[in-house]
Amino acid sequence: MPSFRVSRRIEIDAGHRIMTHGSKCRNLHGHRYVIEVECEARHLHGSGEQTDMVVDFGFLKDEMMRLIDAPCDHGFIAADADSELLALFAPADGAAGWLDSLRAEVALRGAALTSDTRMMTKLYVVPFQPTAECLARHWFGLLAEPVALRSDGCARLVAVRVWETPNCMAEYAPK
Repeated sequence: MPSFRVSRRIEIDAGHRIMTHGSKCRNLHGHRYVIEVECEARHLHGSGEQTDMVVDFGFLKDEMMRLIDAPCDHGFIAADADSELLALFAPADGAAGWLDSLRAEVALRGAALTSDTRMMTKLYVVPFQPTAECLARHWFGLLAEPVALRSDGCARLVAVRVWETPNCMAEYAPK
């Protein structure tokens, strides 16, 4: 069956490490991430402000900026299980309670954002290793419902792609 597809991309700069990696990615490092979302619809909107669209590009940009850029750009993305790394960020006073609080928020919300860190650094804590594959799945989960709501069910998010480098990309596309 024919369909229409649109995509939108943003770029962010963020640090991470893969704590169990057997090579250099175990070290602290950063990327100029490129994140692309792709939406699909069997038909275009017939009326309203999205007439003849799958979903508004401006809306996609706004949601990507709110859900990806705002918490992650110029910050550090860390796994909640990476205790050694999180200890580097922990405030000098009350580190144990700080980490327990972050982990509780991750368990409740699926992620935790804080700048209450030793150097006031933005820290985004997730319940998985921050690989491109897992970040693509995580960001898909954040964006799927807003896309469906904004498009009145006309469009659906079909894929999120995350480039760590110009040559290395991971995609999450359920179904």
